Amino acid sequence: VYALIGAALAVGLAGCGSAIGVGIAGQAASGVVTVDPSKFAKVLILQLLPGTQGIYGLLVGFITLSKIGLLGGGAASLDASTGLLILAAAIAIVGLVSGIHQGKTAAAGIGIVAKKPEQFGKAMLFPAMVETYAILALLISILAVSAINV
Repeated sequence: VYALIGAALAVGLAGCGSAIGVGIAGQAASGVVTVDPSKFAKVLILQLLPGTQGIYGLLVGFITLSKIGLLGGGAASLDASTGLLILAAAIAIVGLVSGIHQGKTAAAGIGIVAKKPEQFGKAMLFPAMVETYAILALLISILAVSAINV
């Protein structure tokens, strides 16, 4: 049960962070496109960036479900301590927080594109810095879940 809760939290927390972040960036993008529809492609790319945390959480969720045997057809018999270890390894709190903050940073980048579209590359760097920490958390979750003996 604990391991299954871990998989659900990996998907749920990271997904919520992405949904909030994409929503924040989408609000900014909508305003820019209303004024200048030719900037749609650039602002769409920036709006999509916070969505990656949800993908990372989904990946950790799949790895966790596979680890405990639910994707293979037969659930492994785990003791409470092993389940708690998997729960701790799978929790995607960084995905929640970084998704929200990446959305805010992407919204600021969308503001750059609104005024100076030629600065798109620079506008991408700011949300990419937030992405770094989501990737680091993903790597640790994958390594931790994979290292637990079931």
